[in-house]
Order: sequence, then C-alpha cells, then structure tokens
Amino acid sequence: MPRQKMFYQQIEGLRKRYYLALPGKESLVNMLNETEVSEQVYNSNAIENSTLTLEETEKILLQIDLERFINEREIFEAKNLARVMEYISMRAKDQDLDKEMILLLHKMLITNIRNDIAGRFRANNEWVRVGSYIAPNPNDVERLIDQMLAMYHGNANQHIVTRIASLHLTFEHIHPFVDGNGRIGRVMNNYALMREGYVPMTVRYTDRETYYQAFKNFEGKGDTSVMEDIVGKALVESYHKRLAYLEDKKTIPLAQYAKQERISLSNLLNKARRQTIEAFREKDVWKIGISSPLLFIKEN
Repeated sequence: MPRQKMFYQQIEGLRKRYYLALPGKESLVNMLNETEVSEQVYNSNAIENSTLTLEETEKILLQIDLERFINEREIFEAKNLARVMEYISMRAKDQDLDKEMILLLHKMLITNIRNDIAGRFRANNEWVRVGSYIAPNPNDVERLIDQMLAMYHGNANQHIVTRIASLHLTFEHIHPFVDGNGRIGRVMNNYALMREGYVPMTVRYTDRETYYQAFKNFEGKGDTSVMEDIVGKALVESYHKRLAYLEDKKTIPLAQYAKQERISLSNLLNKARRQTIEAFREKDVWKIGISSPLLFIKEN
C-alpha cells in the first residue's frame, strides 16, 4: 500500500478514535485548544523571524510584565494572532472559508501594526518578494485568490491533507498581502481543518527547514508532497496529544519512557518525528501517553 494512502488511513482511524472518546469531555478539549494558542502563536511568529520566546509569548498573552524590552510591533503580532486563532475556533464551523473571511482575518492580524494595509489585498504597485521569488502582479491577486478558493472547494472529494497542502502552497505563491501572508496562510490551514471536523495543528519553527523546502519544491516542480507530509504529520501529532488526554492516559516525557523501558531514546525520537508512535510535543518536549504497551504503527 502506498505510504500516502496508509498515512491518510491512519488519520481517519485517529479521527474516529477521537470522536468515540470525545462525548462528555468537550470541556477538556476546549482547555487543550486554549493551552495550545500560545504555542501556535509562538511557532507561527518565529517562522516569520519574531524574536519572542515561547515563555515571552505566554507572558504577553497573560498580560504579565516581561524582563526585557519588546518592541510594540512584536507585542501586537502576538496578541493579534492569538485573537485570530481564538476567533476561527468559534467561526470555522459556521462559515465556509471565503475571500471575505480571509480579509477579515488579515484585518484582525495587522490592525495596530500596519493599519494602511490591514484587511485588503495588494494593489497598484505593491509588489512583494520572498528571497529571490517575486509574487504575482498585484492586479492579478484577487482573480488568483478566487481561483484558489474555487479549486479548494471544488476538490472536496480529495483528502483534507491533500487539499490543505495545495491551498497553503497556492496562497503563499500568490502572497496576496503586503504583510502577514505566512501567518494568515497557517491560520487558514486550521480554519479548513476545523471546518471539516478535524482538529487544529501546529507548523513548528523547529521544522522550518522542511517547511521552506516544501515551497521550493512547489515553485520549481509544482510538487506538493513535502507539504502534504508536513500537514499530515502535524495533524497526526495533534490527534495523538488529544487522545492521550481523552483516553485517560498518563503523559510522560519520551526520555523518561525510554529510560524506564530500556529503549533507545534516539530510536524513539526518530519514530516520534515520523509519527509511527503515538508521541506528541508540548512546549517542544516530546511526550507519550501510556496505559498499554507502546503502540508502533507498521511501516513499509
């Protein structure tokens, strides 16, 4: 069986387990979602070269004073992105992802940072460049966004991971905004997931090199496979975390599990990164839920 098909079957199996374990524990899931906001904000902003640490991001969102000077822009970037993430968790199930929603999310993200560009696409001579890549003509942006959304909604028969990978790569290729494209693109991923009844995921700063490679592959060859792998693994990891709590498992660091079971930690970490064991990260520490022998997923 092709690896991609196995991966998608794994996701659907986890999704089924999740819904079986969910009744009566909705408040626990809401709590998990809320605790993840600071991690999602930190990782998304760090990919965009924010200097904030995870601890500093948490303090800003909790309105706790910081020990060093932080410029106003980075404070608003953290607060605004958290607000956007909280908003989509409430609205995604009620409204399709459309152009008006994308513009609203961008306005929420950029307000008090660049009010002159908040909530509107690039226009006139507003060209943008990412490295050596120059985004499409500003005059073509709205048409390209319409095409992107039509393709996303028209491919409802494809697996959600395939659809999101293509959506994200296409959106970042268009780069429709003067600023905030990466963060809005990653927000859109979770909007689409929650809209379709999946759990939100996190694209992590520590995985940024692979993330950047996914864009290079798309620009050069139209290849979406690397992004599909990123989205798929992130989604599986998100399910593993939620199921550890919903199924009343004891969560311990993977290093502790390796020590007590006398298993190679490096081997376990490799499997965790491939998501062939039910491991997940909390504050960048790999953990695992235990209640039965460690579950290994058969690999080709």
